[in-house]
Amino acid sequence: MSKKDISENISLFGDEYTEDTQFAASAPSKLDIVKAEFLEVETLTWEELFAGFDKLYAITYSSSVDFICKLLNKFESAEIIFGCEDIMSYGMAEIMAFQTPALAKIKEDFTKNKIDLISRIENGSLKMYAAKDFLSHEKIYLLESDKGGKRVIMGSANMSNSAFSGRQRENISYIDGERAFDWYLNIFEDLRENCACDINKKAIPVSDNLEDYDIENLPISQTVNLRKGMIIEQHTDPSVDERIKFALDVKNLTGKFKPLVPKADRNGILKIMPEHIKQIRKRFTDGKVQEKELRKEYPQLIIDADMKTVELNGSMLNLNPSGDDIIRDVNLFLEYMNGFGKFHGDTQFAQARYFEFANWFFASPFMAVMRDMAVKYNQNLLPYPVFGLLYGQSKAGKTSFLETLLKMMIGQKTKMSAPDFTRSGIEALKRTVKGAPIIVDDLTPDRFRAHAVETIKNDDFGVSENLLNYPAVAISANEDVKAIAPEIVRRTIMCRVQIGQKNTDLMKNNIVRRVQKDIGTAFYCEYLRRMLDKVQDMLEELKSDDNNSAPPDILRVSSKVIIDIISQYSENNLPEYIRELTLDNYFGEKVTGAGVIKIIRSAWLINKKAFIINKKLGQLSYNAAEVWEADRIMKELPEDLEAHKVRECVEMNLDKAVEFFGVDFKKKFWFGGR
Repeated sequence: MSKKDISENISLFGDEYTEDTQFAASAPSKLDIVKAEFLEVETLTWEELFAGFDKLYAITYSSSVDFICKLLNKFESAEIIFGCEDIMSYGMAEIMAFQTPALAKIKEDFTKNKIDLISRIENGSLKMYAAKDFLSHEKIYLLESDKGGKRVIMGSANMSNSAFSGRQRENISYIDGERAFDWYLNIFEDLRENCACDINKKAIPVSDNLEDYDIENLPISQTVNLRKGMIIEQHTDPSVDERIKFALDVKNLTGKFKPLVPKADRNGILKIMPEHIKQIRKRFTDGKVQEKELRKEYPQLIIDADMKTVELNGSMLNLNPSGDDIIRDVNLFLEYMNGFGKFHGDTQFAQARYFEFANWFFASPFMAVMRDMAVKYNQNLLPYPVFGLLYGQSKAGKTSFLETLLKMMIGQKTKMSAPDFTRSGIEALKRTVKGAPIIVDDLTPDRFRAHAVETIKNDDFGVSENLLNYPAVAISANEDVKAIAPEIVRRTIMCRVQIGQKNTDLMKNNIVRRVQKDIGTAFYCEYLRRMLDKVQDMLEELKSDDNNSAPPDILRVSSKVIIDIISQYSENNLPEYIRELTLDNYFGEKVTGAGVIKIIRSAWLINKKAFIINKKLGQLSYNAAEVWEADRIMKELPEDLEAHKVRECVEMNLDKAVEFFGVDFKKKFWFGGR
């Protein structure tokens, strides 16, 4: 049976590839069914099943090199194809990402089992191949004796200790004889020829650090160079479970390789030439240099929730700071927050919003581990947001506020300039920065729409890779970032401030400079120590299978920790803006709709002609004057208002509107009512 009868996923440039061939590959086809005859059942150990033969031909998918090593001691020669059934899309990045850790694991397990891998490859007694396509799902083991005996072992058993130890139920059968052996050997040889790359001595990693591996030595790279090119037709299998079991490095490395690999055409066909391998290698090398530079500039705050330790840039933090240092930091923080009271506008409202944002900002390094546990136990990710948006009019102190918070956390004021913000750029940075939030300062509306919206909507970064220390992203923007779509609001900590300073006040104010100069990290170290105890309890809560229980509220826990620290180390009474918070303070309908509530209330006070109240139909209509303004209002209204738009008018349920806006629209003083 030829490979073309199985699939047309990969071919060389010399192969004929037509649209008819492509159609045939996707159309239903007949299956090759082996007709067997039942003889008897035997009870054997795996050693007895494989005994009496000299040559082995095998295909293995799972991490079962340890079992293969045991088998190799029983055979004079062996050929093995290593595949990865968990890879859903066999693109170039996935192939490279699989082959890199797979080779390292092969080397590690062979060394552990005291088998000289290099010597056996050199003397030809062991030939190994790495997958470069979605392989056959058959589990077949072909055994051949120098005396002429031949056996085919098949069934459900992967080549692993658990499959052949009797610890789990498996369907295993064998056929002795030349006819069966030759037929299955033809299948093996087709797979080996068409969808596997030779693992030679050059391909085996020398260093234990995968990032030091020369990707030009990968079997896929050597195959491209040897055959002068390759075509890959990328397919995905949505039925495959996305939780990758083999070496979580595969997903992580795929993310690193993907930007380096050329794009496939719209039919999913990717042509790889030798020069592409050289380009990928250069980009990968340049990327490693850039990443090292970024690590010097950006922080590495690594929290180990199990060990209750925190590491900053390679050094363990002292989570038991002196009382005097905590008192200093607490008082400086309060002095900074109280300084907003001297601004113009609704300062009390702004202070409350700023404290809410600070509470999330401080808790954000714990969000990754909370999200990881939530995914494992099928819990909701939304209570653990990793994006924050601080926006409002200029001269509201947004930039200096974020800088001060970061200074309190890690002792530095790193931030990313808005022109550098792209979705790919921020994801690359999130792989470099650990723990401490990334600050994106002064993002424009155009860049927010072009890059931030999609980045936030697809907020599953790090989840499938089980990353535990990726950073949150805190974005500052001016008032011209208007209404935010609901799918963004429910994934983002929103903080809108409408206060400001005159230029002369701004010039005279030296509180910011003095606080940023004198404040240390003692407050935050004390916060981390107390939070680590609480986080352990919350992680256990996430394991609960009680569908009626609310998810642990990390923002509530965080606010209580902050209150306890300030209460203990400040001589003054707590300001009103420092209070216990819950998820409702961040995502309650009246919080996320605060902007539209203000618009409607103001309009009701000064322009009642814009409203039409129909008591009979229970409907309220508001004329926003402009279609774009009506669109903006629609985005911020909760679903239970049953709102819909007719040109520049927004119509909604009257009773629900009275409750939501806190305005009695039913009073007799209105214009245009019916």
